Amino acid sequence: MTPDILHHYRIERELADRLRRASKSERRHLYTEVYNELFVSVPNHCQVTKKKSATDTRETDRQFGVIRHLIRQGMVYLEVGAGDCALAKRVAQHVGKVYAVEVSNEIAGQQSFTKNLELVISDGSSIPVPASSVDLAYSNQLLEHLHPEDADEQLAQIHKALRVGGIYVCITPNALCGPHDISAHFDDKPTGLHLKEYSNKDLVETFRRAGFSRFKVLVSYRSVVIPALLPVWPFTTFENALAFLPTGLRKAIGRTLIAVKFVAIK
Repeated sequence: MTPDILHHYRIERELADRLRRASKSERRHLYTEVYNELFVSVPNHCQVTKKKSATDTRETDRQFGVIRHLIRQGMVYLEVGAGDCALAKRVAQHVGKVYAVEVSNEIAGQQSFTKNLELVISDGSSIPVPASSVDLAYSNQLLEHLHPEDADEQLAQIHKALRVGGIYVCITPNALCGPHDISAHFDDKPTGLHLKEYSNKDLVETFRRAGFSRFKVLVSYRSVVIPALLPVWPFTTFENALAFLPTGLRKAIGRTLIAVKFVAIK
């Protein structure tokens, strides 16, 4: 185990415990504090190094490819957990308006944006954009970082922000082969800043509480994307079967579902 990984783990574990112990009112400002502190204390964090490597656009290209077939000219796009805003800036070239929501101004840095891209700092739960204004919402590796209570509130806020028929694409690591945060090097369950990891079945239950009732799955592998949204039930059935397997075997097979590309429609 390298000193950098151990240092990262200790920092992230302490910050995650701080969030887990905090009350709902304390978490309103704590997400911003925690992630600003993380990126300062762990300067080689992948999100920071990715921001500094401006010439490496492969991850942005991959994410854009996943949602490209859902993007329409003139639409309103919402990205929750926009990070360095690289994807938001790419999407802004193809749509009418982009809202890029973040809890940390450290990761976004001092950047200039086009007129149709607005950076919005959130408290971790709120989605401060006009109601019924968004056609396509997107998040990648975000939901697992929220306290479950705050996840419920954020999803309700996203539901409120979407127009009728609007789509939310939520990409999150699958709990069946986790943990997927830094604690994977040390623990069997996430103890870092993945406060909860989800399966497709978990997401159906969680999104229903927020008001969603129509669910699909988006399937992609590397640069290949199936343009049609698929029913969710085959994936939940597969997960139900995996749940009965021993941990090691379940994780090995479950790597085919390593990222859940869950789609909810208002």
